[in-house]
Amino acid sequence: MAAQGFIARVNGRFKQVFAILASAGAGDANKIPALDAGGKLDLSFLPSGIGANNVVAVASEAIAAGKFVNLYDNAGVLGMRLADNSNNREAWGYTTAAVASGASGTAFRLNTVNANLSGLTPGGEYWLGIAGGVIAAPLDPATATGKTDQYLGRAKSATELVTSEVDTVLL
Repeated sequence: MAAQGFIARVNGRFKQVFAILASAGAGDANKIPALDAGGKLDLSFLPSGIGANNVVAVASEAIAAGKFVNLYDNAGVLGMRLADNSNNREAWGYTTAAVASGASGTAFRLNTVNANLSGLTPGGEYWLGIAGGVIAAPLDPATATGKTDQYLGRAKSATELVTSEVDTVLL
């Protein structure tokens, strides 16, 4: 898609100039940026160190969209697996697309909105469950010894969870 153009006076003459969709750095100084097809600025316009709050890792198992994931050292390579309260795999983030076992996938950090869930109660609070899922109540310390209790956030809608990065508790 071509960016929108405008008329500018350049060296004493009128010239049609187009906004740019991505920045190549200093050579694009003083140019006007355009939004992409999704209505957002390209990350190349942002300062170094500012960008998407995500990480790419290799999945050690199949992971469905919306599942919460745990990042770990898998023989010197950053690995991604399903977070699970029963085996102390705390949630680091979640996926927005399915990732096949052995494939690289993107995990989005907590403190963002996971919009790939279903069956949530708006306003309800949720904790980490098993196999990357969520549960609607914290674990009972009297019956869940050795498990990880992790608060994940509050539902914005039936499909969206506003996540929070909160320390986990080993029961």
